Parts: sequence; structure tokens; C-alpha cells
Amino acid sequence: MKRHLVFLAILLFIFSGSLCFAQTNQPVKEDFKPATSNQPGKEYPMVNSEGRVRVSILAPVAQKVQLDISAVKYDLIKDENGVWTGESEPQDEGFHYYQLWIDGAAVPDPNSLYFYGASRWGSGIEIPAHDQEFYELKDVPHGQISEQLYFSKSNNGMRRCFVYTPPDYNKDTEKRYPVLYLQHGGGEDETGWPNQGRTNLIMDNLIADGKAKPFIIVMDNGSWRMPGQDRPPRPGDRSAGTWPPAGWADGFKKTMIEDIIPMIDENYRTIADQQHRGMAGLSMGGMQTRVITLANPKVFSYVGLFSGGSITMDDINNSPNFKEKVKLVFVSYGSRELENGKTRFGGNPEADTEALKKIGINTHYYVSPLTAHEWQSWRRSLHKFAQLLFKD
Repeated sequence: MKRHLVFLAILLFIFSGSLCFAQTNQPVKEDFKPATSNQPGKEYPMVNSEGRVRVSILAPVAQKVQLDISAVKYDLIKDENGVWTGESEPQDEGFHYYQLWIDGAAVPDPNSLYFYGASRWGSGIEIPAHDQEFYELKDVPHGQISEQLYFSKSNNGMRRCFVYTPPDYNKDTEKRYPVLYLQHGGGEDETGWPNQGRTNLIMDNLIADGKAKPFIIVMDNGSWRMPGQDRPPRPGDRSAGTWPPAGWADGFKKTMIEDIIPMIDENYRTIADQQHRGMAGLSMGGMQTRVITLANPKVFSYVGLFSGGSITMDDINNSPNFKEKVKLVFVSYGSRELENGKTRFGGNPEADTEALKKIGINTHYYVSPLTAHEWQSWRRSLHKFAQLLFKD
């Protein structure tokens, strides 16, 4: 018996050099590498080939430290130097927000770059994806993302948006371009698509490969609040009654039509007509896109809803000119957002999209494999959608 115990102990010692065990007692591959989303020179957080996230932080007087990612908290272990370390279960490919909990206080990880999401600046991490080539930085001609400040008459104040212009925009100063107005989700802002979304790299690579026509992209802040609230409600929050509440998108609709579009047409070389203008958005931004484009089919010709609902036959019947005017309706979701083809709110976006196709509307439905309500779903959606836009 002692001989068997010694043998087992030796085996455990040998494997401990290459494997450790997560909280579920499953073996963890020790091939962790610093995440590409780390601050310069920071070793942690790390990601391994399984998609596990390992974090480490010095907190010598803390009593409890946790990693909080994808709505799950993982306990970290403290060493003799006061350094807390631990890892998560495997995560889906792509970008994820995360935070640390130190003795009950939620704090950003000082080792990661910061991103605006969940209504605050906090930590984010990239999990390597098998298809990340389409948003990687490559040696191709690159466009520009510029910050555009402007005065909004409808809001009586200054606002900011970010504008992507294609690689040749500053070379051929006579050429004019179509425009896509691209909106973020709830708890995010105008930095979401330029940072988390990798918008410019997606477009640069598509244009370099000849897969998309060059166009301008405008990314503005669509955040809104219900009266008496100090932050935007979460998608699907029905605590205040029917969702979304009546008139919820009216403020941004007014800003879009009266301020943003005229400002862009005045300051950039746009083709300023309905046939060369589109709108798309993710989650809340997709819901805004749906409301605004249905109400303004004479303004927008291309419509993209990424995890933001779908357009139904009732919508078409209640929106004169939409069927005749709109050239494309694109609807997408992450596969993990759907169950038997339906969303968690009961809608069937594929069936809705097929119904529009039957009455002659150009429609496309896309499902991102093995992703949920997250940026990898929306990066893939933009990649697919952009290839369909502004085709003669």
C-alpha cells in the first residue's frame, strides 16, 4: 500500500509542473500567455489555449478577492507575499468585460486596458478567436477614426461622435462616400465600436480584400435614461412596465435626424441621399435602429439589427414606404442567444426575416456560432453586413 501511495505522489508531482486544477477540479493547461488587451508590459491577465482567464493582483491586507467575468465569480488564492491569483472556466472567443472584487468592492484590474461598458470604465480582455484574422492589424492601407465635436441644437449642448473614413479619403479629395450610422449597446458609449468593436480594422481588411465598398462610419452616443433614473436601463428590464416604454427612442431619433446627419453631410464628403445612407446597431443600438429606420424610410436605405430584435410584418404594415424604399434588412444574433430559434423574449428573428423576404424585401439572417450577447457576435455581424452595403 505504501508503495502505491508513493507512486501516486510521484505522479502528482510530475504533473504539477504542467497542470494545475481549477475550482471544478478539472485540469488546467499551463500554456497561459499575456492577453493582447493588457496594458503595455503587464504579464497579467493571461489566457490559455482553453480560453481560461488567469488574473493576479497584489492585495496583502485583503480578506477575499474574486475574478468576475461573464456573470460568474471565481475565488482567487493568496500566497505568502500577499499576491492573489486564480483563473476562470473557459470563456467564449472574443472580447469580455471583467472586474475584480476585493473585500466586497468591485474594482478594475490595474493590469488591463480600460473600456467603457456596463456604464463605467473598467477592465476588458481578448480571448483569441479562430477567426480573428478579419479584425487583426495588418499591413494594408488604413483609414482614420477621428473625434468629431459638434453642437446639438436639439439637446442645446455639445456632443461627440467618432467618424471612420476609408484609406483613400484624404487622397482623392473629389470622391464622395456613402455613410453608415453605427450604434453601441446599453451601458456603452461612442467609444464602443472604435475600441471593442475593432470597426476600423474590420473595414480596412475588407476594403483591402475587395470585399466591401469604401464608406464612412459614424459612431455616436445613443444613451438614454428614463425619468428618475441615473443610468440607462438594461435591455429587457420590465420593472417600469412595458418594454421598451413608449417614446423611449424619440430623443435620439431627433438628435440623429436633426443634428447628426446634417452635421456629417456638412463636414464630410458624403453622398447625401437615402440610397447611400444606412443605420445599424447592437442590442439597444439595434432597437434604436429599428425604431428610427421604420419611422424614416425616406432617410435610410440599409438597416442592420445585431442582437436588437427584428422587423415584423406588423412593422411593415405600420410603416408606409418601408418596403419600397429600403434596400436591405440584416438581422443577426449569437447562437447562445437563441433557443429553438427564439430569443429569450420569445421572438423568432429568422421567421420574421423570412416573412419579409416573401414579400420582396432583400433580407439576410446571420447567426454567430458559439457566441452570446457579446462583442464577438457583433464584430462578426458587422463583417457580414459591411459586405452587403451600398452595392450598385
